[in-house]
Amino acid sequence: MSADTGFRSLFITARDGLKLHARDYGPLAATALPVICLPGFARTAADFHELALALAQDEARSRRVLALDYRGRGRSGYDKTWANYDIRVELDDVMQLLTAAGIEQAIFIGTSRGGLLTMALAAARPTLIKGAVLNDVGPVIDARGLLRIRGYVGKLPVPRSFTEGAEILKRLSDQQFPLFGDAEWEMMARRTWTERNGKLVPDYDPNLMKVLEELDLEAPLPVLWTYFDGLNAVPLLAIRGANSDLLAQKTLLEMAERHPDCETFVAPGQGHAPLLGTKDMVRRIGKLIGRAEKRAA
Repeated sequence: MSADTGFRSLFITARDGLKLHARDYGPLAATALPVICLPGFARTAADFHELALALAQDEARSRRVLALDYRGRGRSGYDKTWANYDIRVELDDVMQLLTAAGIEQAIFIGTSRGGLLTMALAAARPTLIKGAVLNDVGPVIDARGLLRIRGYVGKLPVPRSFTEGAEILKRLSDQQFPLFGDAEWEMMARRTWTERNGKLVPDYDPNLMKVLEELDLEAPLPVLWTYFDGLNAVPLLAIRGANSDLLAQKTLLEMAERHPDCETFVAPGQGHAPLLGTKDMVRRIGKLIGRAEKRAA
């Protein structure tokens, strides 16, 4: 465990030989249920850093927390075949990671694409999931949000500094996150670009944009209620950003109606997707983990 970062780097090999990276927080031998954090489409494990530290270092109950960099993101290898940036391949990657880490049961926290992966996991390995947080994602996805994401993934201007990166992100997403100050925009910039050979580059494979370009947003998007229903046996926290254009309020309400143990929370002043590292979010997620552990026992 690195004292300055608070996590170990875990590298594993995917089924096709690609190297995958995860951040591994907390004691390996912790008896508490581990937590698996799955980021958004062009995002990385770094998005969960504050939350992962808080959960791993909880004085009452320390636990192991794994946050994954999908293939083509963060410190994971970039795939020569961009078509492999596919949810089915990524689902297999997650399962390979869990096997390598020796995890048979866990609580899953999925932001956006990570929430879709969590629902897919519930169908593929129902005994694996003991509780779930779906962050700004549900069984019905609003095409407006996908259009907006498609408009910037792989297409952002390259900043000369993180401060300039923060300005770019602020111009792009100010309406989604009106309460962000300079510190939040700077943090987002540091989690969007990374330094390589003295230059800032996106912290993901620019070929990710091809996956989005393949989507036909004129056609109706698949509705995933049957996958969502796979989470019925475990406690659920469904979070929506008040300004989200990906998860509609109507869908959030229907999720709460359909699920026997679903708590919902609308994050004020946040868009897609809400930050999870604030004290309030850590407390809410901690409560969900408590419910899941009680049920699992």
